Amino acid sequence: MFERLLIANRGEIACRVMRTARRLGLATVAVYSEADADAFHVALADEAIPIGPAPARESYLNGEAILAAAQASGAAALHPGYGFLAENADFAEACGAAGLTFVGPPPAAIRAMGAKDQAKTRMAKAGVPVLPGYHGKGQSPKRLAEAAADIGFPVLIKPAAGGGGKGMRLVDAAGAFLAALAGARREADAAFGDDRVIIEKFLLRPRHIEVQIFADRHGNAVHLFERDCSTQRRHQKVIEEAPAPGLDAARRAEMGAAAVRAALAIGYTGAGTVEFLYDGKSFYFMEMNTRIQVEHPVTEMITGLDLVEWQLRVAAGETLPAGQDAIEMRGHAFEARLYAEDPARDFLPAAGRLHRLRFPQESRHLRIDSGVREGDRIPLDYDPMIAKLIVWDRDRPAALGRLARALEDTQVVGVANNRSFLAAVAAHPDFAAGRVDTQFIARHAERLLPPAEPAGDEILALASLAELLRRGHQAAARARRSGDRFSPWHLTTGWRLNMESQSELRFEDGGQEVTVVVLYREDGYLLWLPGGPVSATGKLDDQGALSAELNGRPVAATAVHWNGELTILSGGQAHSLRLHDPLAGAARETAGSGRLTAPMPGRVVQVRVRAGDQVARGAALLVLEAMKMEHTIVAPIDGAVAAVHYGEGDLVEEGVDLIDIVPD
Repeated sequence: MFERLLIANRGEIACRVMRTARRLGLATVAVYSEADADAFHVALADEAIPIGPAPARESYLNGEAILAAAQASGAAALHPGYGFLAENADFAEACGAAGLTFVGPPPAAIRAMGAKDQAKTRMAKAGVPVLPGYHGKGQSPKRLAEAAADIGFPVLIKPAAGGGGKGMRLVDAAGAFLAALAGARREADAAFGDDRVIIEKFLLRPRHIEVQIFADRHGNAVHLFERDCSTQRRHQKVIEEAPAPGLDAARRAEMGAAAVRAALAIGYTGAGTVEFLYDGKSFYFMEMNTRIQVEHPVTEMITGLDLVEWQLRVAAGETLPAGQDAIEMRGHAFEARLYAEDPARDFLPAAGRLHRLRFPQESRHLRIDSGVREGDRIPLDYDPMIAKLIVWDRDRPAALGRLARALEDTQVVGVANNRSFLAAVAAHPDFAAGRVDTQFIARHAERLLPPAEPAGDEILALASLAELLRRGHQAAARARRSGDRFSPWHLTTGWRLNMESQSELRFEDGGQEVTVVVLYREDGYLLWLPGGPVSATGKLDDQGALSAELNGRPVAATAVHWNGELTILSGGQAHSLRLHDPLAGAARETAGSGRLTAPMPGRVVQVRVRAGDQVARGAALLVLEAMKMEHTIVAPIDGAVAAVHYGEGDLVEEGVDLIDIVPD
């Protein structure tokens, strides 16, 4: 085994690889961009080397800088993680030329599966069933449109050189094909540097089942069972599980054997994942990921194996640690991906500081894989993952119960996130019954993504109590520092000369102002809420833990004050209120206005209108790229474009004016 390992990645996968490397006695070397100078993976490594500016193309995709860092550090091997350069055959070759062991498959195997059109052809020859589609070299829009028509709509446009859902477009009818193709190509070129695409028949309600395989340099290959990754949004996985619910032993063995055939057909080495679409009767090869997958922990939980350790041992030339007969499956596992994104806004990626990030205690039933800590920033430049929550138990219902509890006990404040959405998925009766497919989220969107509700009386009572107790702590601190500890100006009892002891708290909740009248009593407070009076007492510690009694009923919550907002975490829900500042007179956008603002920070990749153009409501005006995904900004009203404030290539911050429209 080599002694020093460089991890050419960031975030949770870099931290994950480091944990196993450290257990095996390997020294670890991290690389980092300017945006990641204070990142968790940098702090966790034995050594860290800067490799360039924040944009991935100038840092984490800069193979020359990474190889220079490896040589400077004396690393003998390089682990690419997933994403970035993990499936780049040229980079794998460059590692070998530099005398580095690349912890991954040989370049020829990466190339064989990297081009999806060639991969489908090879798999068909190897006896692996493939999905009907077009994988040809003719890439003109006319040829691709003809191929789509021959296959029959709906079809899926996919990048020929990459995965992860980036650049994928579902097209339901011929009239929408060319616009979808143009967007898919732009996104594919930005993510993979290659705008070639393939066209596949889109199965209406398939399941996405993938098989984990491993092979060594000595001709041995095994599978480590399957994972069901059907619960997706935007073709990206949200919750994965192992084993796949409802899959019988015979079909499991058949899929596993097909996956092993796929690996042997291309001379594979190391960890890989063969992905299939399954319609309940037949399964079809979709693609092979020539790297370790984001969801590999669920396989580790049901097998008790460390797949990163297997990767390192195979890369060092050892044989597979176990043969097929020795690999056993026990229990059931789920993985939920916690992202900085806003589900209510079509899962737009979010960026910002994690003012609070708390997870339940890890155990043999619960594992947390994360690359960030409380106080860290989620940067704009990279994938917005916060953490993965992985649970295991003896069977699927028990594991699902653990997932629900883990999500309820997870606290994230400071950036929009999908914790509540994940909890809604886990609680859905169809999900609990294992009735999942790739359209599950779209089909149940109304229930999984309900409109935001205003704060109820209990949340308002908790918020008011937390704010009053916080002010009390501040006043006590001022009194301790003051020369006159008994001055009435230090009181928080609502004291007024010759007047009743009361005050008001005003909150902004979803654009609406809510007033709570506070009457001070010797034993606490009487809060006049929209639904009537509530007596409130409690204690607030310096970590925000709130122990309250509302009308004599004990209620536990957490209160987080940040940037003028107060977030109350209670009963697995989070509700943010803005403390009203009467001196802040910021203008607000009115319904039906023609002012279009950026929904998130990003880069303008296409502007489709100019000043003077007439536009109809819903017309595409501008395309914004954020977190490697494209987001189309559409006209909210009919009118004339008065001004376009940014051009293609410009970087924009969230909330800035993009386009002004004069209403008709």
